[in-house]
Amino acid sequence: MFDKLNSLLDKYNEINERLTQPETVSDPAKYRDLMKEYSSLTPIVEKYKEYLAAEKSFSEAEELRKGESDREFLEMIDEQYNSAKEDISRISEELKLLLLPKDPNDNRSVIIEIRAGAGGEEAALFAHSLMRMYTMYADSKRWKVEILNLNETELGGVKEAEFSVEGDVVYSRLKYEKGVHRVQRVPETESQGRIQTSTATVAVMPEAENAEVQIDDKDLKIDVFRSSGAGGQHINKTESAVRITHLPTGLVVECQDERSQQKNRDRAMKVLCSRLLEMKQAELDKAYAGERRSQIGTGDRSERIRTYNFPEGRVSDHRIGLTLYKLDSILNGSLDEIIDALATAEQAAKLAEEDLG
Repeated sequence: MFDKLNSLLDKYNEINERLTQPETVSDPAKYRDLMKEYSSLTPIVEKYKEYLAAEKSFSEAEELRKGESDREFLEMIDEQYNSAKEDISRISEELKLLLLPKDPNDNRSVIIEIRAGAGGEEAALFAHSLMRMYTMYADSKRWKVEILNLNETELGGVKEAEFSVEGDVVYSRLKYEKGVHRVQRVPETESQGRIQTSTATVAVMPEAENAEVQIDDKDLKIDVFRSSGAGGQHINKTESAVRITHLPTGLVVECQDERSQQKNRDRAMKVLCSRLLEMKQAELDKAYAGERRSQIGTGDRSERIRTYNFPEGRVSDHRIGLTLYKLDSILNGSLDEIIDALATAEQAAKLAEEDLG
């Protein structure tokens, strides 16, 4: 571990020196890339310097203890010795976490897809609640939300929704939301007071950058049509909605939220690029399809990562066995407690793998 830390410290110092050189300052692209690398190394280097300071304090106290007979002075040295020893142990664990392999997509913005699953209209209403939850969470983080496609029902539910969330480290927080979400509550239309179980699926895709996905125009089939809202009523009378089919993969993306055909086309391409990036990262179409299934399953009631139980006012995340009796707060966007717990569990699993390795 310390060989790696010393190597990172050398690299950090080298980058720091390069950032002050005129040829770097005069090249915005080079400067930006170096600053990005410098920023990513800073937390590790600062923590390592903290470790070195604790180690130095420990060594000094250890040396001073030798041959010292003054009782009061020994007590002072022992206090420094024990404090430094505790710091070394604590900082070592923190360094292990900082050195864990990072998800290369953690700093990216995302595109979220929500689809109503089993449960009819009740599932669509739940999908709307999830969309609202993520929007409120994004607002609390000062992230930007942009609706890309929205298919609503007459009662205010959502059959399917696609929206982007832009900001710093968005994927690192929202990646844990992918999967089947289950709700248990009494629908307003239920006269007998029976609890119904419904589901909605959530997929979270890192947003593709322009240079990462090359799309040939001849591989696209683009259809335009009139936007339609709930119940089939036309939102407008012009053919502004866009459907793009990527012929080599069969992926279909539809966008009709904007009145401008060009804006809908741009948004549809944005979603398509992110989907293709996922496929590229999975290397094979079959692997991609399997990954998508692992993210969202079939929407069946028995599959779930999290349950929202209204009668008991609780939310349970089944991956880590966490239950919180804060349903209203969570649905209003207070997701940090759940996400922090999932991130901690992921770190613990990675540490266990490192130890086994």
